[in-house]
Amino acid sequence: MAEPGRQRAPQGGTSIAGTWPTGRTASAGGFAPTGFGLWPAIVGTLREWARAEAGAGRLLPWVPVAFGSGIALYFAADHEPVLWVAAVAAIALVLGAALLRRTRLFAAVIMIAAVAAGFATATWKTARIAHTVLAKPLYAVTLSGFVETRDIRERTDRFVLRVTAMEAPRGDVRLERVRLSVRKGTAPDVGSFVQLKARLLPPLSPVRPGSYDFSRDMFFQGIGASGFVMGAITTAAPPDGGGLRLRYAAFMQGLRDAIDARIRATLEGDNRAIATALLTGRRDAITTPVNDAMFISGLGHVLSISGYHMAVVAGVVFFAVRALLALIPGLAAGFAIKKWSAAAALVAAAFYLLLSGAEVATQRSFFMTAVVLIAVMVDRRAITFRTLAVAAMIVLAVAPESLVHPSFQMSFAATLGLVALVQIGMPNLFASPDHSATARIALWGGREIAMLFLASLIAGLATTPYAAFHFHRVTPYGVLANLGAMPVVSALVMPAGLLGLLAAPFGLDAVFWWVMGIGIDWMVAVSRWVAALPGAVGRIAAFGTAPLAAASVGIVVMGLLRTPLRWSGALLLAGAIVWGLSVRQPDILIAGDGESVAVRGSDARLHLIRAGKDSFQLREWLAADADPRGGRDASLGSGVSCDEAGCVTPLADGRLVALALRIDALVDDCGRAALVVTARPAPPDCAAMVVDRERLARQGALALTRRGDGFAVQAVKARVTDRPWSPATVGEGDLDASLAPRTTAPRKPDATPSEADLQAED
Repeated sequence: MAEPGRQRAPQGGTSIAGTWPTGRTASAGGFAPTGFGLWPAIVGTLREWARAEAGAGRLLPWVPVAFGSGIALYFAADHEPVLWVAAVAAIALVLGAALLRRTRLFAAVIMIAAVAAGFATATWKTARIAHTVLAKPLYAVTLSGFVETRDIRERTDRFVLRVTAMEAPRGDVRLERVRLSVRKGTAPDVGSFVQLKARLLPPLSPVRPGSYDFSRDMFFQGIGASGFVMGAITTAAPPDGGGLRLRYAAFMQGLRDAIDARIRATLEGDNRAIATALLTGRRDAITTPVNDAMFISGLGHVLSISGYHMAVVAGVVFFAVRALLALIPGLAAGFAIKKWSAAAALVAAAFYLLLSGAEVATQRSFFMTAVVLIAVMVDRRAITFRTLAVAAMIVLAVAPESLVHPSFQMSFAATLGLVALVQIGMPNLFASPDHSATARIALWGGREIAMLFLASLIAGLATTPYAAFHFHRVTPYGVLANLGAMPVVSALVMPAGLLGLLAAPFGLDAVFWWVMGIGIDWMVAVSRWVAALPGAVGRIAAFGTAPLAAASVGIVVMGLLRTPLRWSGALLLAGAIVWGLSVRQPDILIAGDGESVAVRGSDARLHLIRAGKDSFQLREWLAADADPRGGRDASLGSGVSCDEAGCVTPLADGRLVALALRIDALVDDCGRAALVVTARPAPPDCAAMVVDRERLARQGALALTRRGDGFAVQAVKARVTDRPWSPATVGEGDLDASLAPRTTAPRKPDATPSEADLQAED
């Protein structure tokens, strides 16, 4: 169905079909005279606005919103839903909506049906890819299998192994795929059959309640464990060919390696790494300072292939092919060269998708670009809310797990804002007489500059809630960085890269990589300059999913509604911002393995009791607390007293928190500390509040917030959850959501441990 266009209203004015009320109904900005007094006028106006929003063609963009809401409900479930029940419910609701199509209930029923369909789709996807997930670490595991993917990183390499044979000293678990890290430069080739020994670990669970769940990501990638290679990797003759999919993966990896080799002949260092990332999607080899500068400045999106890259590739090919065809006499006048150009751009975008690895984020970008190009080929408006809705439905149907990924959230939020700008902002901004000041400025390129500024501003604002939630930071100077760098990337870097790909088979590509390097130098310089500005690092403390959901609703309402009702979205967004900024941060963070504890002291900062050496966990804790300190900052350990048996540090109110590393330490800690954390079983008569092995095994990482003399407990597994990527741990009943001081008498500090305790320690 075509996007509604402008048509003549019955009374002689103009209106948008199916969107704005006509005749004597309410105008976009006033109250309808539906009764005497203010209240009847308000009610009447709201009713007219609501009717306009529910007009013909206005409900379609809301279908993917409802579909995504169903997917969100699926991921919020405590245990895995029953597939056939979810499917039957969805089918019944869809049929009911079809039967009620010509009634007033249709809009409500179709939205409910979309929610049910999203829920059922996510349930089906999980059942379809179900595989074993490692629950406990395994050591000295012998593995044989095919190498499916390989990542070149700054310090180490990493590859995914499709397991064909697995032998473990203890346990009979059988995994389908594992992701292994090796020393830099030693990763085997994609498609090869290898044999090795490895240490396998369960997929990484959230390092704090509310943080990102990497185990869920790995499950949907078909990976059941991660780990490290121990010793040498032996290449052997495969028992079979590995299949067509593996041969395709090997061919594409060889193509990426060949492109990287050609770029390496001209560029080096970060320039080479960024050029390779832009063309092949491989970005792990970029050095940490440049990578940090890119993300702090707001240019980090350039390093991950997204809708912008797809749009640039498709746009360059589209206009180049169209320009070349227009030079041929007779073609421009007699043939649809615009459609031919769109078809060529679609082919180029598809090749770019395959070359870059066809990850979920890249698939989403391709679907959006493909829908736009197909709209051009069938004579439909390309940039519309319906186009965005169709692309969103395709992505969510193919990969429902992408809904909870930051790349999907940020990409579609930015795209929604840009589509709203094109369809609403541009006509209003430039709808002025030809002889106005706006028209004169436009002649000098002012319109293009204004649109670039507005596009950067709106895309940046739309993605801010998601960047704050997932990465705990915002980019105050993001618009400045994008204005300075993106025109060069679009007009110089990406076109030079595409020309380099075309010229590489002929050996004439060096000059294009050189030109590409010049543009990358400029982009890196802009990112470093912006990252060095005062206040460039906008740190945001962690907040829950509820403020993020409220912000998402506000963004969608502002983007999709047309009447003044859309400003209710601004109120929602403002409320979500206040809500997120007012969230109280926990007083104690406890790692899932019980080896690290962070305690908020009297200076309102975290102080670390650390037995393990998990630097990633520490970085995440500090980032979530909006703490600028690094992992080696001496102040992290101030106020912490340690010996061989454990450590203690005070809370802001002076009470002690103890980390007991040995059984004999529990004797003293139970008598002196208010809270004892231990990865061992705690004695039942311990007078202190205790977080022990059982609670950690069943609930994972914990966040404790002071409540009176006790603590409110937030856990990674707040209830008895049992999902395929996070199986339930055996235990009796739910654990309390709070910790309270015990009423039993404390042990005397000079008490000695029992013989059974010492044996357990040994």
